[in-house]
Amino acid sequence: MILHTKKCIPCSGNISPFSKSQINSYLKKLRSWKVYKNEKKAFYLSKNYKFKNFLQSLEFVKKTSAIAEREGHHPDINFGWGYAKILIYTHAINGLSESDFILASKIDRISV
Repeated sequence: MILHTKKCIPCSGNISPFSKSQINSYLKKLRSWKVYKNEKKAFYLSKNYKFKNFLQSLEFVKKTSAIAEREGHHPDINFGWGYAKILIYTHAINGLSESDFILASKIDRISV
């Protein structure tokens, strides 16, 4: 099934975070997302978006926020004039799950 057609599943912490091989497999289904480790050594997804001006950045953030609310899965968002940076991971498991990749796929479909 294509990721953007799936629904994020709320995580209560009762699953294990994805392994490196699972992450690499799912990463191939996304457009230009990167994987990093945070200070807790947990993997997370990150992507930088560029825009022509502040209003386009803001519009992108509004659309991202609407998707996050519908999915019940909320990324960290940093934005300003001409840019937005998205970080995604599942806090309950301190790592990545399928829902993180679903959310990333849906965010990539936003147009401004």
